Amino acid sequence: MNVRLLITTVTLLLAGCVIPGMEPDPRIAQREAEAKAIGGACRYGLRGIEDCYSLNEEASKAAIFDGWKDMDQYMRENKIEGIRAAVAKAEQVEVILEDKSAKTVVADKVPPKLTPKPATAAIAAAH
Repeated sequence: MNVRLLITTVTLLLAGCVIPGMEPDPRIAQREAEAKAIGGACRYGLRGIEDCYSLNEEASKAAIFDGWKDMDQYMRENKIEGIRAAVAKAEQVEVILEDKSAKTVVADKVPPKLTPKPATAAIAAAH
């Protein structure tokens, strides 16, 4: 009987303790939060979940889906219309540079220049 009481007491005391080395890594929580924000932004930008996955390959798909789903529910409940995202993933363009002294070719990836829409045109189109 005393052994059961001792085990129960120790278990209850350790339940509230923070054991060094057992805390969750804050970087993991930050990555999860960023992926949820990406998912929410994709939903608000009227992107499909598959497009969101392909545009953000480094982020957690489960967290992106959670953010997308939460934003979808929020937008439906509050009757919010999304805004079509104007910027797509920049296609990578290879630029070849020649180093004449070493006689080698170096490839560098440069995204194409993107020109944003003027804000006044978007406002005028809404009215």
